[in-house]
Amino acid sequence: MSTWSDYKIGRSGRITEPMYLAENANHYTPISWEDAFTKIGSKLKSIDADDAVFYTSGRTANETAFLYQLFVRAYGTNNLPDCSNMCHESSGTGLGRTLGIGKGSVTLNDLYEAEVVLVVGQNPGTNHPRMLSALQKCKANGGKVVHVNPLPEVGTEKFVDPQSPVEILKGGTKISDYFLQVRVNGDIAMLKLLAKGLFEAEEANPGRVLDREFIAQYASGFDVYRAQLNQENKDQLYKDCGLTAQQLKPVIELLANNTKIIICWAMGITQHVNGVANVQEIVNLLLLKGAVGKPGAGTCPVRGHSNVQGDRTMGIFEKPPTRLLDALDGRFHFQSPREHGYDVVESIEAMAENKVKFFFAMGGNFISATPDSAFTGKAMQNCDLTVQVSTKLNRSHLVTGKEAIILPCLARTDADIQQGKKQFYTVENSMGVVHQSKGHRPAPSAALKSEVDIVCSLAEATLSAQDTMKWSSWRNDYNLIRDEIEAVIPGFDDYNRKVRQSNGFHLPNGARVRQFNTSNGKAQFTVNHLPQVDPKEAEYIMITVRSHDQYNTTIYGLDDRYRGILNERRVVMMNDEDALERGWKRGQVVDIESVFRGEKRRVERFIVIPFNIPRKCVATYFPECNALVPIGAKAHESNTPASKFVEVNLYASAES
Repeated sequence: MSTWSDYKIGRSGRITEPMYLAENANHYTPISWEDAFTKIGSKLKSIDADDAVFYTSGRTANETAFLYQLFVRAYGTNNLPDCSNMCHESSGTGLGRTLGIGKGSVTLNDLYEAEVVLVVGQNPGTNHPRMLSALQKCKANGGKVVHVNPLPEVGTEKFVDPQSPVEILKGGTKISDYFLQVRVNGDIAMLKLLAKGLFEAEEANPGRVLDREFIAQYASGFDVYRAQLNQENKDQLYKDCGLTAQQLKPVIELLANNTKIIICWAMGITQHVNGVANVQEIVNLLLLKGAVGKPGAGTCPVRGHSNVQGDRTMGIFEKPPTRLLDALDGRFHFQSPREHGYDVVESIEAMAENKVKFFFAMGGNFISATPDSAFTGKAMQNCDLTVQVSTKLNRSHLVTGKEAIILPCLARTDADIQQGKKQFYTVENSMGVVHQSKGHRPAPSAALKSEVDIVCSLAEATLSAQDTMKWSSWRNDYNLIRDEIEAVIPGFDDYNRKVRQSNGFHLPNGARVRQFNTSNGKAQFTVNHLPQVDPKEAEYIMITVRSHDQYNTTIYGLDDRYRGILNERRVVMMNDEDALERGWKRGQVVDIESVFRGEKRRVERFIVIPFNIPRKCVATYFPECNALVPIGAKAHESNTPASKFVEVNLYASAES
């Protein structure tokens, strides 16, 4: 099975009973639930708590996430890395520093009402298709959409709502009014040029472009920000972003003449060494227009997984705030660990240094999702025992510790019945709305456990006899878990009633009402310097992207229909002129070698596809090229892997 592609592994079906891989064995065998938890509990009792790592996927619902972090902290560690570390950690860090909350500030209604929406470093057509419906409504209300990305994406050019016969007949709605084909990592340069344009428009029309009242009342750091912006050389900014004054002029006019502005972004912004700075520069532009904390305006980091934001709200965080730990201690009568734990990259590095003996994954596909595949795989094999809570097979079941266990769980679409009563989960979306998630399909096997049941059983097998928590009650009634969440997590008052409303409820959001929880109570302008845009150790800059038939690491098909790439994933999208310069045509087989601080990583036999992408930039699929992303290339402060800026060389394959 290790020779299978991720696509074939993912299509091999559901796991219906616990499985155990013994040390030095070459295949799994069934194991009972009781024996599995006994083995896990015995291992955890035999090691120091900080020698264990507990990963969380964004698929994990609020109820599971809350109990999971409670168990881990009662066990004695904050080693709680999660998938947010690899995607939007830069967003949380940048937004927390500038606006006082690590979440976006807009609601769905704001998107409908916006006059201008900038979609930056994001491909909603493939990664967030539901967002296209919101942009379609924005357009119907007279809004304008600007798409900023190194690759043009068909989904933002024209969207056909499959549920609307009228849309199908008329051939869809053109979403993007303007497309800015920025160079890879040229976003800060572009944002600075837009800001310079606004200042020039303000000079020509004093008091009619910038929101001086907002800046004076609600913001801090404006003078320092403006002084630094004045020092930036326009020629350098245009060179770095790869755009022209003519291309930017209509967008500057849109921003100057409108006040309801939303900027949406995803991993094209966050997965850079300067990911936090990218987010902060986005905030700078919005603050100039007072476009935060009012209808139709604000920040919109678009998350993909159904509950990656909710998990963080529930306390899945390796650097927990003291107020959360104090609340847990007061409610459950134990002393939470105060030392910060490992994030994803730190966990991998610790495993490589033999500092981790036990790894537990609550969902997800850690091996395929993480950077530097060879390094990460070897690091994982240093663990004594690795455990995966999963619905179906993935690569992480094949790259394991010395021993491995798979605990099969109910999928979110499966009916979850405990003690004869049907249960439901709750999740939080990118807009901060908490709502129900309820499965209806019969479970494929009576042997499957719910994620909540697995966490409760894990706690019972591991924690001391003096533990007084209500694990047996919580596994049977998820309303009781929500009562505990209400008592500990701010914003969940009357949780069980409000979440039963048809559309759930919004969590409090200070930035949405101009209450900025920063050190001085004001939104912060920041100074962000121009990052690297040109390769220094190699010839090209590589970004990793997803295909149309893909959701995170799950590959549903081999066709990327929007990009016209069919039945193949081992491809490298390359600028036409760059390919011509090398004498390569479509179908040329190449090896790709990344270079980072002199270290080289290589993948072989990829097919060149000439594509509309800026010169000296190439694009490949994730996770096929994660092996090229160095473990040491990570964002300042957030530690997010820099998967969107990898220096590479291309070589004609020896066998081509």
